[in-house]
Amino acid sequence: MSGLGKFWRELQAHPRLSRFFLGEAPSKTAIHLNHRRIFIVPTRQGFGFLLLIVVLLLIGFVYNNNLTYLLAFLLIGLVIVTILHTFRSLSGLLLTLGSAKPVFVGERANLPLYIENPSQVKRYHLEVSLEEQVFVGVEAMSVQQVNVYSTTLQRGWHQCGTIRLTSRFPLGLFRAWSLLRFACPVLVYPKPAVSGLAFPEQASGEGQQGQARRGGVEDFYGLLEYRAGDAIKHIHWKSYAKAQGLFTKHYSHFQASALTLDYAYTPGYGVEERVSQLCRWVMDAEACGRPYSLSLPGLTLPPGCGERHYASCLQALALF
Repeated sequence: MSGLGKFWRELQAHPRLSRFFLGEAPSKTAIHLNHRRIFIVPTRQGFGFLLLIVVLLLIGFVYNNNLTYLLAFLLIGLVIVTILHTFRSLSGLLLTLGSAKPVFVGERANLPLYIENPSQVKRYHLEVSLEEQVFVGVEAMSVQQVNVYSTTLQRGWHQCGTIRLTSRFPLGLFRAWSLLRFACPVLVYPKPAVSGLAFPEQASGEGQQGQARRGGVEDFYGLLEYRAGDAIKHIHWKSYAKAQGLFTKHYSHFQASALTLDYAYTPGYGVEERVSQLCRWVMDAEACGRPYSLSLPGLTLPPGCGERHYASCLQALALF
């Protein structure tokens, strides 16, 4: 029975085939490249080179030509040395994925990847690929930063996926690669609504106080669709530059009190539309410096304004 248990443990310790395609489990710390993480296969040129060696061996066997044998064995030695150098181009590297700034849905997260070379040998022509390919060289005893990008599709925590580090050094006959997976999720904010709905004054109780709005240019009130005759200086050019439509900024004279942005009173046909509209109101309120509170089912953030309150509201919307 003990022999069977030992065999089962050895079978579990054997490298799984999934590591060849998916890599190891996501890591929260730096990844050290060793023989377990590096894979090598011949390239197209490498297969052609191996075929040439086989042909030379057949010619030497058929014609009993010692010079042909000598050339074939020299090429076999070159292949062995090339495999060793291709493996060493990745072996020993330390890779760390830095934290990325939050982005909105549809934007690409910028992930800084740090490649540390603790050896005395320079690493040439390394290829880092996620959605795009980036080539980089790392000097001896140095750290090189590479920015990789990952497109976000939905709000919440976004995993960047598997990063592939590849080397074909020195002759391009073999390709060594390692699959890197990091447990460093990126926070993705909701996509702001493009419609220019005014702030929910009734939800904040201001409509019951009989405060009349008189057209003016003191306090920002919201974005509305452009109409012929609106002042050019009030056009919201940022929305127009992003191809979101043409809107104008509307203002009011009275001193605005704190807004209450409540999910229950937000217009929309579903959760995502309501969250997007709340995200737009949060951005507009922060842009004009007006205090605002956010009320979601199970969570209420008190009125505030500023970078920290702004980030807390967007994070709450992202994780709602």
